[in-house]
Amino acid sequence: MLLHVLLLLHASAGASSSISCYDDQGKPVDWFYLYKLPHPPHEPVQEGLKYLFMDGESEGWMDGKTLVNDSQSAVGQTVGPLYEGGDVGYILYNDQPPQQQKLSGDATRSCGHTKGVVVFDKQQGFWLVHSTPHFPPPKSQGQFSYPASGISNGQNFICVTYPFERFQTIVCDCEQLKINQPHIYDCSIPASLAAAVPAMAQLCKHTLGRWDNTSSSPSNRSISLLSLAGSEFISFAKGASFANDLYHSWVAPTLQSDLLVQFWRRSTGILHSDCSPSWKVLNIDLISPGQSITFKATEDHSKWVVSVGGSSAGSGTSGGWVCVGDINRDKAEEKRGGGTVCRQDAAVWKAYRSAALQCESCGGEVQTCDKSAQYR
Repeated sequence: MLLHVLLLLHASAGASSSISCYDDQGKPVDWFYLYKLPHPPHEPVQEGLKYLFMDGESEGWMDGKTLVNDSQSAVGQTVGPLYEGGDVGYILYNDQPPQQQKLSGDATRSCGHTKGVVVFDKQQGFWLVHSTPHFPPPKSQGQFSYPASGISNGQNFICVTYPFERFQTIVCDCEQLKINQPHIYDCSIPASLAAAVPAMAQLCKHTLGRWDNTSSSPSNRSISLLSLAGSEFISFAKGASFANDLYHSWVAPTLQSDLLVQFWRRSTGILHSDCSPSWKVLNIDLISPGQSITFKATEDHSKWVVSVGGSSAGSGTSGGWVCVGDINRDKAEEKRGGGTVCRQDAAVWKAYRSAALQCESCGGEVQTCDKSAQYR
């Protein structure tokens, strides 16, 4: 705890960097989770812009102080500095980029089903992983905005603040982003940063380009990443050559946990709940984050995972796993890049686990998630 406080004080002392995850009160935070809620039918548009927020100081979901499209929202405060100039490096990637850079069908299939924002300066930066199409706008637009296409359905965001040296791991040494095969639609590395992160400039060459699926990059890789304040996250990245379901074939056995998975249920080739002898992965069907609103998985574009139990097998730690990412459970996406970012934390686990109300059981029927999980 003392180390956590000292690191945060150190970060505050070097406050010349405005690049960080922020809460919706404008305070820099080590990490946050944000749940943009679906737009209820027949309600005013602003109802589809409300969100729930959680960071290291909260014990669960809190109502957002404003709307997600407001520059004063947590997302707006975080991404906003990108448009203010300054000596920053950034990568904006999205398989559904802003409309003026819409991909052809072939280009879409050649890139990963992955969405995110990386921004950093000489001191620190953030990696924001999310599920929102057409977001965020390119830097040339000049200001933060949230797309109308992201209003109807639920969306999830995870933001983590990292020290500058960690971006070598995220982008360079371990090729996490390269493995994901992201569609990069806007990217810039200033000369003042290029010498420290040379592989970033190489990655920028993929802006509006296609990925060669015969690449020599590994088919998948997981790495541990320590945030600015020392919180541990595990990044799972898979490429097209992995050719399997991210969650059942890799995340569940790695975390040694049965999983409940929320993902977009309106695509074709949806994979059913998997209850093989090793680990089970159940599809979530009904959701109520913070018990503030209840909605079907078909109204939620989010991709998140929560472990069934509060601790993983043999971990000896309290709190289960929560992962937030950008890829679904369907046949087509077995053969596309994508990933998820996982953390073991009691408060975060409780917030997500209590949100999962009903799941598809091993037999295909919809039951409470607790009952569906009792199959052995």
